[in-house]
Amino acid sequence: MEYASWRTHTRVGLHQKQTELRALERSSRVMRHFLPAVPTGLLHVREYAEQALSRTVAGDPARDVQRAVDARMERQAILDDPSRSFTFLLTEQAVSWRRAPADVMAAQCVHMAEVARKENVEIAIVPRSAEVPAIPMNIFVVYDERLVTVELFSGEVVLRDPRDVAHHLELFAVFQEHALTGSDAGSYLLAAADDFLQEG
Repeated sequence: MEYASWRTHTRVGLHQKQTELRALERSSRVMRHFLPAVPTGLLHVREYAEQALSRTVAGDPARDVQRAVDARMERQAILDDPSRSFTFLLTEQAVSWRRAPADVMAAQCVHMAEVARKENVEIAIVPRSAEVPAIPMNIFVVYDERLVTVELFSGEVVLRDPRDVAHHLELFAVFQEHALTGSDAGSYLLAAADDFLQEG
């Protein structure tokens, strides 16, 4: 098990973390993202990324945020690689949590609906009404079947033990079984976008 605190990432620059993630994604073929709180960076529109990163950087905020956002946007090119597959499993909370102004939230939802149309991408959403026999405690990503990254408030844990990887794959399957997928998920995201615009 490996652990790195967010303090370490902010000290060296969050753009460096984006570089690490990019390398990890390029070395993987199948990626499963469990997102109980917020969409992951691979799904962000620029304005949402700016909001998400603006309160988490140290040093020169304007410079550091821009570098991290640019690096995050560059990472998204991997979604166009048909040799890789991505499943983004979000809870309703992750879609609806107001991390940015209403117009940005709406744009974020529309963007996710558009990304979901890619043949190698699936976006699934667990609605609040679903009765799920598990608790969505942490964001985690399974890379192939070789490692898992788990996000905590204080940092990130990397798990490589095959038993830990298998456990997280089982958890992922439990939540996925109760999720909206395909056109149902796309319709949900577009309806959420409309709700944000009406609120704004």
